[in-house]
Amino acid sequence: MSVSQITPTLFLSGADASLNPALVSLKRITLIVNATLSHACPVYPGVECVRVPVSDLPGARLGDHFDRVAERIHGNRAGATLVHCAAGMSRSPALVMAYLMRYRGVTLSRAHRWVLDSRPVVRLNAGFWEQLLQYERRLYGRNTVRVARPEEPLPPPPPPPLTPRTPRTTRAALLQQQQQVNRVMLVPRSPLMTRAPLMTRAQQTATQTKRWKRGTRLGGVRV
Repeated sequence: MSVSQITPTLFLSGADASLNPALVSLKRITLIVNATLSHACPVYPGVECVRVPVSDLPGARLGDHFDRVAERIHGNRAGATLVHCAAGMSRSPALVMAYLMRYRGVTLSRAHRWVLDSRPVVRLNAGFWEQLLQYERRLYGRNTVRVARPEEPLPPPPPPPLTPRTPRTTRAALLQQQQQVNRVMLVPRSPLMTRAPLMTRAQQTATQTKRWKRGTRLGGVRV
């Protein structure tokens, strides 16, 4: 059970707090605002209950009850007021913020911060925010809160950090590398290889035969 104190005589909670007679007596509650459809109003001596039968849906017309509830809270001089819904997160905070705007002279932005500081679990649905914006425009002629639309695109993520690129190899450098490879692959010829072209096996055999015949004639011996 969680009860949040908004002002010395105004409390905000879920439905369970209203069912605790000891708590109601301790806080000197004399007015309970029940913003639910299914939770019944408990009966306590000297305690008045105001029903706000609204569902926690964006299309529910909670704004139709802003003035009536704010007037009842402001007019409760006998003791303190407890405003609750099922969980104390959407309907009842919206009613309290409307009261703060009308009778405490604060903007919607300030009213939201006031309630949020006392009850961090507050989460109004988009429909109730829109009705509070309309109520603020009616009271002050302007808005101090901007609610982002669901269809609004999120800002693009920041680009990744730039990484240094490897410098490109120029054409001149590639030619120089190729020339170095060619110098390694080429083998210089020996002096003998440069004097005369190489002979085939048939040419070598014919040359040896001619030399043998010439030597035989000169020696006068034939085999």
